[in-house]
Amino acid sequence: MASWRFPFPRVDDGPVQPAGATSRVLARRRWLDVQLGRPAVYVRGERAARHCQVLVGWGNKPSGVRARELAARLGVPALSLEDGFLRSVGGSADASAFSLCVDDLGIYYDASRESRLERQIARPLAPDEVRRAQALITGWRQARVSKYNGIRDTAIEPERPWVIVADQTAGDQSVIGAGASAGSFRQMLEAAIDAHPGADILLKAHPDVVAGRKRGYLEDLRGRYAGRIQLLSTPLHAPDVLEHAAAVYTVSSQLGFEALIWGVPVHTFGMPFYAGWGLTADHGAAAPPRRRSVTLAQLVHAALVDYAVYVDPETGLRCNVERVMEHIRLQRAMRARFAPHVHALGFSRRKRPILRRYFNGSEVTFGKPGRPVPASAGAVAIWGNRAVPPNAGHLQTIRVEDGFLRSAGLGAALVPPLSWVQDPLGIYYDATRPCALTDLLASAEFPPALLERANALRREVVARAISKYNLVSRADWNRPQTRKAVILVVGQVESDASLEYGSAPERPVRTNAALIEAVADAHPLAWILYRAHPDVAHGYRTARGLPDHVERLVDETVDHASLDTLLSQVDSVHVMTSLTGFEALLRGVPVTTHGMPFYAGWGLTTDLAPGLRRPRQLTLDELVAGTLILYPTYVSGVSGQFTTPEQILRELESARASAAQGGRCGWAPRFLHRLFHSLSTMSGKDARAGGAG
Repeated sequence: MASWRFPFPRVDDGPVQPAGATSRVLARRRWLDVQLGRPAVYVRGERAARHCQVLVGWGNKPSGVRARELAARLGVPALSLEDGFLRSVGGSADASAFSLCVDDLGIYYDASRESRLERQIARPLAPDEVRRAQALITGWRQARVSKYNGIRDTAIEPERPWVIVADQTAGDQSVIGAGASAGSFRQMLEAAIDAHPGADILLKAHPDVVAGRKRGYLEDLRGRYAGRIQLLSTPLHAPDVLEHAAAVYTVSSQLGFEALIWGVPVHTFGMPFYAGWGLTADHGAAAPPRRRSVTLAQLVHAALVDYAVYVDPETGLRCNVERVMEHIRLQRAMRARFAPHVHALGFSRRKRPILRRYFNGSEVTFGKPGRPVPASAGAVAIWGNRAVPPNAGHLQTIRVEDGFLRSAGLGAALVPPLSWVQDPLGIYYDATRPCALTDLLASAEFPPALLERANALRREVVARAISKYNLVSRADWNRPQTRKAVILVVGQVESDASLEYGSAPERPVRTNAALIEAVADAHPLAWILYRAHPDVAHGYRTARGLPDHVERLVDETVDHASLDTLLSQVDSVHVMTSLTGFEALLRGVPVTTHGMPFYAGWGLTTDLAPGLRRPRQLTLDELVAGTLILYPTYVSGVSGQFTTPEQILRELESARASAAQGGRCGWAPRFLHRLFHSLSTMSGKDARAGGAG
């Protein structure tokens, strides 16, 4: 029997009639049109519904009942919808629900009538489907995902395995649909206590009950069994509970389904969708005759693959469950990196919303240096290499800076970043002390899969002509008709902190003029190109002009040519500490460093600064793995959630193309930048840029 799927049209199938949603809230649900394959409109009665190809409502709630009644009168299909079993990063209030159950027969939690899920569970699986289901079971446990995924993992080491009793929200449709009642919860609790006299009985409240939004069924029984049960009143992620459980007792909670995935024995006191198939010990009503023994693989494949429709939050297109699982795994890992409360010092109002996105998973508060730090703060965040106030010196310091694949436009032009670095040791451009980047480059293991990924990423960067800022080129450039070696000399903002902290104390090359002179002295027969820092070239920063005698050493100024165009045609690149040196390495261009940037000293560059010693040599793919994959944080401009460098490449290419088509107003960003700079100066803030640009 083939797996059923509602006939979702492709985008190129032509116009389709809309789906009529019998709830305004449902009609506005994010991605509903993608999940249904057609636009969704709110319909109140028959007149509006006549123009719809299908009617949709929410499960057995009033909107679902109305949808079925209207559909019966009009002779069109009705679909019952519900959240999927792998829903979102946050809880039920999270508007970004990645999955949707679509049922043309009933709804999964209503055992009184057949549902599409029941038919899918009973369907025999092909060998490749069995393998996929088994991989999903393993992947679910390794990724430690659940229906809701906003709670951090908690390290729990119980003295002995515990028995979990799952409470649910009063009036939950899944309780009614499972043929259960309040009495079923009392029966369940008493059965767990009687069957496990020496065990710890843990009462797990529903997240909405813990949050105070709803009441649970077992709240009134806590006092009676106070000496026998322990209430899990603090939010705990389901895998943290299940991996130590000896058994799970439930009426119809999804926790029972997840317990089966974790290999935990499950006792049911209702008839949820996963009961009656020979996988659970069922103490409630008898299973419907249509349910028979199946394997766990059949249950998992039906629930996670066949029954739900998924949306990739970064593309807005349909995807498979594995993609959503990987996305949620990444969100959980990134959200757990820092202390639950991070206090940010000295950030402008413009940067505060950005900071919250990059510290998503932590509560972020803001203050000024020298002001009291909240007692609950576990870390402080500061920009770049600014000094840590004495009253925050006892806390972990997280230094924040622009990442290496930042944006399609300059930060000085107020273009928001798609990448930041958050360094708990130092900052990558400060060669005077350790930082997380040089630490991992010095000691991290790079497994083959990571190096393959780094190699592919590097090739994509080059193929897509991606750089840090991805500016739209104002001028074409072609290599001069000369037999001379063409050397690109890269200027920097001379007040930049990367020059102060990344220059070699013994070497006098700390200015753009000194860099040009050093290159001209070493290569008197070369054709020297000079490229000023983009902030200077575009008028966001002022800079001292080059002395006349230095200008005469430059054969050509290429401020507005595409960096990718330059790097594809020059013979070599000379830098002090500029990130352009790293970008040249990605393209196979020889690089000479006159300072001590993070990418120098690993055997990939010619380094003129004395005293630069690294503990080992690196391959280019190892450098890329550490610099572009392991070290930075990426936040998608599409989803607003943590993402990968591969996704950022796609977004940068798209944003650059849009900027090239629409153009940008040149004077407004420069005016606003100068205004912010003036205000920062008046308020005593360090107005220097932090990064190496």
